[in-house]
Amino acid sequence: MMDIGLPRMPTKSLSAVPLAPSSMVLAHASPIALVRTLSLAGTKKPSNLHPMNCSLDHLPEGKQRELAHVVETVRAGFAEAIASRTQPRFRAGKLLKIVLFGSYARGDWIEDPVGRYFSDYDLLVVVNHDDLTDIAEFWEATENRLLADLSAGTVLRTPVSLIYHSLADVNDKLRLGRYFFMDILKDGIVLFEEPGFPFVEPMPLTREQALKETQDYFNDWFESASDFLDSANDAVRRGKSKLAAFLFHQAVERLYHCLFLTRTLWSPKSHNLNRLRDMAEELEPTLTDVWPRAGRFEKWCYALLRDAYVKARYSPSYRISADELAWIAERVKVLQDKVKSACDARIEDLARAA
Repeated sequence: MMDIGLPRMPTKSLSAVPLAPSSMVLAHASPIALVRTLSLAGTKKPSNLHPMNCSLDHLPEGKQRELAHVVETVRAGFAEAIASRTQPRFRAGKLLKIVLFGSYARGDWIEDPVGRYFSDYDLLVVVNHDDLTDIAEFWEATENRLLADLSAGTVLRTPVSLIYHSLADVNDKLRLGRYFFMDILKDGIVLFEEPGFPFVEPMPLTREQALKETQDYFNDWFESASDFLDSANDAVRRGKSKLAAFLFHQAVERLYHCLFLTRTLWSPKSHNLNRLRDMAEELEPTLTDVWPRAGRFEKWCYALLRDAYVKARYSPSYRISADELAWIAERVKVLQDKVKSACDARIEDLARAA
């Protein structure tokens, strides 16, 4: 989820990059057929050892049209990112799958213009080796292009959240019984795939293993988040406003990672607070009221917190007032309480099952 009305961001043109012939799409296909063609290109039967759904029939035609545009943009962006590479491992880079997961795959998405909450298109992008998951190296231009399209509001009116993994990494996670990826296999919808690169069958954890791993993750990450929150409040008392802002950011980041790991045994590799917030609210909807989005002051304070990871440490122009820090401290405490409640409920469920 992210607010509509984002500024247009400069990007390179992606239209001139040729796409792989094995996945070529008919130029005059309808938007509904286009996504289906993308998902089945070159494949006579599902290539997964674990077959996945390829149908978007539950989505309105406008949403299907948007997803077709997103898939085309992701593919073209990746083709451009590797086109000028000379290293063999990059030149041989392949985009293997694009999988829709989350609320739009399940059919329970939310669009709330009054509260300014809009579910994302959550997409898992699968490539053929780990080096290709580097966002700055291979995906930043694509993400900027999608943000610009969202800001323009013509071909895209729904926010897009992308995560990147190699096929080997996803299959390792499935063999380790990671719920996040098991849920993607169960509920996800394949929008694009190259044939011959299957997901493996998942290997669920025993109840005892699941409880132990979950409890260990919660203990480590909740304690770490609480330590950073205590340090942030101490920095406020000592008048160290920029240090306090950075430490609040770290507390929030760790609380989100605590939630992901406790609920799914996985967490995204990101310091981007918007990305973490959006994914956490998708996972646990009770968190949507942690950061009010209606008032100018609230949005400004959240922006200061979001930017603190870099600017509070390195930018001489970064300023934050006592009132702004007080509001942030209050909201971080709300987040802490809600994360603890959600994690406690998860651990209690696992304990009863074990």
